[in-house]
Amino acid sequence: MGEDLADAARHWDARYAERDRVWSGDPNVMLVREMAGLPAGRALDLGCGEGADAVWLAGRGWRVTAVDVSEVALERAAARAVEAGVGGLVEWQRRDLGVSFPPGVFDLVSAHFLHSYAELPRERILRWGAAAVAPGGVLLVVGHAGPPPWEAEARPGVSLPTPGEVLAGLDLSPGGWEVEVCEEYERVQLGPDGRPGTRVDNVLRVRRLPG
Repeated sequence: MGEDLADAARHWDARYAERDRVWSGDPNVMLVREMAGLPAGRALDLGCGEGADAVWLAGRGWRVTAVDVSEVALERAAARAVEAGVGGLVEWQRRDLGVSFPPGVFDLVSAHFLHSYAELPRERILRWGAAAVAPGGVLLVVGHAGPPPWEAEARPGVSLPTPGEVLAGLDLSPGGWEVEVCEEYERVQLGPDGRPGTRVDNVLRVRRLPG
């Protein structure tokens, strides 16, 4: 295991080992909103965590490649896929996305909340994600637009760009893409004390034009 992978894996394995389940277990709301009407194809889930998005997609007929650096998270995700009856539709890959990227092309490349307190070249990873989108396919990027209300400011080293900044960072070829959604939205998230707070996130959906 390379040093970068080892460091990132230790960070995220420790995070997931803190409790039996870190995330809600539900698919991300923007994935459901943006992809519900899209015909099934091949999907790439970047930073899949405990697998809720990948399982949701597979349940709708997608063949999914789901990638995360944490072995703990991937083991939970694979078990959940089997329980949901879609284990054969998801390939789980352990990778440090800043070092290596899955080969192939995909009808959907999805990156939800691809942020990390460990070092993460997020912009470069998203560019690689765009390059992996098949003609006619979609890149869907969802992220935090700012820190949660219970933190005064973003933590050092964590990139929280606006949707416009995400789009600019992709450096997409002129005339090769259509921007379908580029916006901020609000959602309610529970804070460390269990009380709800309003958080601003963003969503970017771009489609690679055929031809």
